[in-house]
Amino acid sequence: MSDSLSNEESETESVEGKNRRAAAWWWRKIGTYGAVLILLSMAGIRFLDPDPVEALRLKTFDLYNRLAPREITTPAGQNPIVGIVDIDERTLAEEGQWPWPRHKIAKLLAKLRNAGAVVAGFDVVFAEPDKTNPSIIAENLRGASPETVKNLKSLPSNDETMANVMRTFRVVMGQASQKTDSSTEKVLDAHDSSVKGFRDTRIIDTELDPKSYLVNQPTLVHNIPVLEQAATGHGVFSVEEEVDGVVRRVPAVSVIEGVPKPALGVEVLNVALGGNSIVVTVNDGGVEDVRLQTPQGNYIIPTDPRGQVWVYFAESDLFNQVDNSGRWYVSATDILNDRVGPEKLAGRLFLVGTSAVGLLDIRNTPINARLPGVEVHANMIETIWEKKYLAYPVKMQGFEMGVLFLAGILMIFFIPRVGPMWTLGGLTLVLGGLVGSSWYLYVNELLLLDITYPGASVVIIYAMLTFANYARDSAEKKQVRTAFGQYLSPDLVEQLAENPDQLALGGETKKMTLLFCDVRGFTTISESYKEDPQGLTRLINRLLTPLTNEILERRGTIDKYMGDCIMAFWNAPLAAPDQEHNSCASALAMFKSLKELNAVREQEAKEGNFPFLPLNIGIGINTGDCVVGNMGSDQRFDYSVLGDAVNLAARLEGQSKSYGVGIVLGPETASEASDEYAILELDLIAVKGKTEAVQIFTLLGSSEEMDMQHFNEHKEKHDEMILNFRAQNWDLVEKQISSLKGGVDTIMDDFYDIYLERVATYRDTPPPQDWDGVFVATTK
Repeated sequence: MSDSLSNEESETESVEGKNRRAAAWWWRKIGTYGAVLILLSMAGIRFLDPDPVEALRLKTFDLYNRLAPREITTPAGQNPIVGIVDIDERTLAEEGQWPWPRHKIAKLLAKLRNAGAVVAGFDVVFAEPDKTNPSIIAENLRGASPETVKNLKSLPSNDETMANVMRTFRVVMGQASQKTDSSTEKVLDAHDSSVKGFRDTRIIDTELDPKSYLVNQPTLVHNIPVLEQAATGHGVFSVEEEVDGVVRRVPAVSVIEGVPKPALGVEVLNVALGGNSIVVTVNDGGVEDVRLQTPQGNYIIPTDPRGQVWVYFAESDLFNQVDNSGRWYVSATDILNDRVGPEKLAGRLFLVGTSAVGLLDIRNTPINARLPGVEVHANMIETIWEKKYLAYPVKMQGFEMGVLFLAGILMIFFIPRVGPMWTLGGLTLVLGGLVGSSWYLYVNELLLLDITYPGASVVIIYAMLTFANYARDSAEKKQVRTAFGQYLSPDLVEQLAENPDQLALGGETKKMTLLFCDVRGFTTISESYKEDPQGLTRLINRLLTPLTNEILERRGTIDKYMGDCIMAFWNAPLAAPDQEHNSCASALAMFKSLKELNAVREQEAKEGNFPFLPLNIGIGINTGDCVVGNMGSDQRFDYSVLGDAVNLAARLEGQSKSYGVGIVLGPETASEASDEYAILELDLIAVKGKTEAVQIFTLLGSSEEMDMQHFNEHKEKHDEMILNFRAQNWDLVEKQISSLKGGVDTIMDDFYDIYLERVATYRDTPPPQDWDGVFVATTK
């Protein structure tokens, strides 16, 4: 009967085991196939590159631009190549609201010309005749005499006045593109054929159609014919936001109404260099570059495949400055009123634009969410002039896809075999390298490498594999619990399920620092609580909590509490290279916390009118080789530490009272911590239970807390006294102790009294002739 039941149980367990193994196998397959599906899906999404993916990538590039904006390379004492004539709030307040009469703009241009400016480009369009022209005023002037009307009509128009100045100065008129068609633009388009001096924009390699690559807009808003014809050049100042509403790229050349048109910044630079044509070079991948054909040769502007220039933004300028201290900005009113010296205007390429909020030319850019639009063009010109081109080449996109596939395949292979934690470490290292590489390429090569999408994809794949791994491990752990639950204790089964390797007894040998802390006079304190044992528990908890916190804050491990005693150690389970320093810092902090606790308890005793019994502690610290790991029986493990160094640390804590000090250090702890702490030798002692003598020390404070010059003087006398004591020079020892007492804030006075007692004892009962100075302790 018994055999039959046993066989039946075995068969049942076998079936359950097979089911769980099958579940683990299925979860492994689900993880693998699911990860492969995610990898292919993410690669497909990247190939399609929808708006959210592009926005994520662009935000990364924005972050790079903010962290490392373009540095201004203008030599000290020289003007930047670009200047902005700013129609700012102060200008509008002094000169009147926009639009101004054209004769005032003519005056502004004349001021720039006379000061030696190279060129002026307008970030505005003059699409209609000036409403303040004398002829228009004459037609709308009521009650005027025929002679007055005749005289007004005989006066030159403000538009012609502005055009006359433009004929004596290199001026680029701004034009605006529009996404919608309208009859007004169609009529204005007729002016193109009559415009003289307009820069020719040509296409190299006519077998390829650039219109499929360049940014296209249906209509163009022109300036009035008299201004168009008087201008040296014409440029489109309209800029397009990216999918997230941020301006990052400006088309060097656009196709508008089927005709290539240069950007304002490109045309300003072309005019300044004396160029006669702008050439667009195309290849099978799209636009390769835009070239300014100048007397000095071709000036090549690299672009993306759509003919756009990545604007490498510098830090936003300070505009609206009364003293014109901005890098680019000069207030228009200051030029009109001769408040700007020629030296600030000479030799510069000026853009006429506005930073006034009311004129609605504020743009969202990577460097600033509210940047005047004219500064976008200034940044573009400087980017081109300084040849600091940001580039996101097709090879980088291929590299990103390669990273995605390689990381995905490696995770699919390794996670089921070595576990997610090891894989995460390797993955973190690789991704960290990619982040570093991306940053390096940006800062040093101005190449844009996006690691956000590959990184996000890898995280999703990692999460899928980790979940499958977790589900598989859960099935396997359940199998372990079922198999071993009737043989092992529940706690041990859980440990075995998490990591079967922990089943073995024993541990590893390593250098560790041990700390023992005990409450002095605890028996007396306990007696005062004999009617209130719960109160004693609260008191101990109140004491141990801050002492424990000081140890934990300094990377210590609490081994155990033994009533009123704390045992702690450093360098396990986590490595602690500064274990000796951390243990000393913990001991000093524990005494500080104890002092604060006693102050609070004393105040409570006064307010409650009950006796106050101060708490005091003694601490022993020692460093040495120990065995650390899971110790115990085959039924119960406890992570602890064993070794001679542990026993010595416990004995040192007991000797703190015998030597009248709060902290006693072992020799290795004292040696390693002596560079940062005030430490004095106490004795050569053979603690109870040991025959071998050890040199012990006391810790007085950190070098930051102590007057180290005074301490070092005291230490020199102290060490000399110890040597004389061991040489049995009793009279000299008494004399030296007399001079030492009261030093270092009387901390050591109790210790010196103990040595005086020893001297008196040795006078009556001298030590043996071969005495080596070792004190043999008779108590713990």
